[in-house]
Amino acid sequence: MDIAGCSAERLQLLLTREMPFGKHKGKVIADLPANYLHWFAREGFPRGEIGQLLALMYEMDHNGLRELLAPLRAASRQPR
Repeated sequence: MDIAGCSAERLQLLLTREMPFGKHKGKVIADLPANYLHWFAREGFPRGEIGQLLALMYEMDHNGLRELLAPLRAASRQPR
């Protein structure tokens, strides 16, 4: 399956990249609440990588796909 803007690297970024501004500054994008993502979808996503990641997380949330990040979360917690 090919989803535009969705790659293993992008999914990993959802778990590591923090919001650089706003009400949820410092929170990892994958942990942002749905209503915040929906607000961006209504008002417009910012430009650049952060906007692309927010749009991807919005699509995952909107389509009930947040659980796809669970294996990546588990893998990132295991010692290497």
